[in-house]
Amino acid sequence: MTSAGSPIAIDVTSLPLMPGFVDYVVEAERMGARAVWVPEAWGTDALTPLGALASRTDHIRLGTGIVQLGARTPAMLAMSAASLQLLSGGRLLLGLGTSGPQVMEGWHGVPFERPLQRTRETIEILRKIVAGDRLEYDGALHHLPLPGGQGRALRLGAPLDELPIYVASLGPNNLRLTGELTDGWLGTTFLCGAGDVFLDPIAEGAEAAGRTLDEVDLTVSVTCEITDDVDEAARRHAAGYAFTIGAMGSASTNFYNAAFSRQGFGEEVAEVQRLWRSGDREAAAAAVPMEIGRGTNLLGPPEEIARRLREYAEAGIDGLRVVPGGETLDERLACLGELFDIVASLDA
Repeated sequence: MTSAGSPIAIDVTSLPLMPGFVDYVVEAERMGARAVWVPEAWGTDALTPLGALASRTDHIRLGTGIVQLGARTPAMLAMSAASLQLLSGGRLLLGLGTSGPQVMEGWHGVPFERPLQRTRETIEILRKIVAGDRLEYDGALHHLPLPGGQGRALRLGAPLDELPIYVASLGPNNLRLTGELTDGWLGTTFLCGAGDVFLDPIAEGAEAAGRTLDEVDLTVSVTCEITDDVDEAARRHAAGYAFTIGAMGSASTNFYNAAFSRQGFGEEVAEVQRLWRSGDREAAAAAVPMEIGRGTNLLGPPEEIARRLREYAEAGIDGLRVVPGGETLDERLACLGELFDIVASLDA
């Protein structure tokens, strides 16, 4: 949740491939960043870099954004979490997600089947491990110990007293599961004017579990670019979505496209995907609505950034996972510093 007096918390997203990865996070912590989130696709993983960050930071929370379900067993996730909690003094935030069929089947060789069930079972198994129980579980996808084998029900042989679990979810059913079972939401493609598309299902899941939406830390990813030419930045960031809309998933399964469709851009994203799959990527980039580039990021001069921060807070978002603009470490830190100055002015 946001800190007292602050309209919205600022987290950062960073990759080990970025110049000055560790130094950047050290400075972000000094500026006041609440958490750092490390993504995982088919390059660097989300867990290993957090060990390096744990050794150089003191209080910033360390999040996986996200660990791909199916690439590791739930027990392996618990072991990694226990290691990172010990190394960091309990600062880990375990962000989970199912990824998509192209990555899971093409990269990991794992069938992309029943992703919602896999998410539920993984969380339930992790909760049992954290509680110190012997690991016995009989689900649709996981059977522990393995039936007919020589395994025994074991307990985690390392302390793991707390494990905040976040889920990256976009579809209504997964959003409801997020509200039911998790500590936080890792949102993307979020447009404030259509935020109920995401937040209503999360609230429904929370209510069904006897909770409230306030018990779920709601975070959204954004790029921040402080500029006077808002239209140019919005057009550029919109064009960057052409890959997400055209290639992130198969022709029949693209969670990002479905999310934009539910927010009122169904015809537009269908055309972008058609152009991309036909090979005309330049036309696909030009076809992404500028409103998508503008509405899913923080773009503009300081007064516009301040207005957008208020807009996110009023929409119910607790924290932003920020990627600041800039090619070099100094440029990114300068942008992040300006953003924190704007947040401070709102606090005042």
